[in-house]
Amino acid sequence: MTPLSHRAALELLPAVDVVTGQVAQPQARNSSSDGSVDPLAAALRWQAAGARWIHLVDLDAAFARGSNRDVLRNVVGSLDVDVEVSGGVRDEDTLQEALATGCRRVVLGSAALHSMPWCTATMKRYGDRIAVGLDVRDDTVVPRGSTEAVGQLFEILAELDRHGCARYVITDVKRDGSLTGPNLDLLEDVCGRVSAPVIASGGISSLADLDALAELAPSGVEGAILGSALYTGAIDLVDALRQVQVIGGSR
Repeated sequence: MTPLSHRAALELLPAVDVVTGQVAQPQARNSSSDGSVDPLAAALRWQAAGARWIHLVDLDAAFARGSNRDVLRNVVGSLDVDVEVSGGVRDEDTLQEALATGCRRVVLGSAALHSMPWCTATMKRYGDRIAVGLDVRDDTVVPRGSTEAVGQLFEILAELDRHGCARYVITDVKRDGSLTGPNLDLLEDVCGRVSAPVIASGGISSLADLDALAELAPSGVEGAILGSALYTGAIDLVDALRQVQVIGGSR
């Protein structure tokens, strides 16, 4: 095991998933009487806790059932931290809508990989403002809301890496929202095949999970998206940020 003092700190990205204008994550605390939570209130809460990034997702766009672009624009414009926008970014129109929010980074959805020439051109044009999200089921990439696989994971990674992808967001869809722990084997396999950093998503449920992800930091895991664990109280963000600072030493 790598000593704590010699391991890189993880960047934690609290997720704010938006459905019909409200936060989609399960709510255990700080919700209104009808159970709804305002996305801006959630994002401000994570900012106040010390997060340096927010992972802001339009789930309606991801599942091709609508758009929350005005909500996302309001959230981004009201924060003092960097925002990564995701959800339904699959072509030039949806990319420009995402960039128009003023976010620091946009995650291309797995559906965009059906148009690989456009993806690679977009990566080249925008550099590190673009990450590629891969929704992984076993060894294939299957976009959210679809049963049609884009292709085999490692073949897609080879193509993206060859064209200089700046960053990957890897989600094990079987674990997403499950609080059963991240798929460490998957993340290690991905890191071993690409040259760009990887952000882990799906299943993270405890400080111990963050410690396990930090073991993969030397291999290329630079961050972790925290969703259900924050909203259910399984992880306290202040404690989590303190934990990753201890893991990585002073910033």
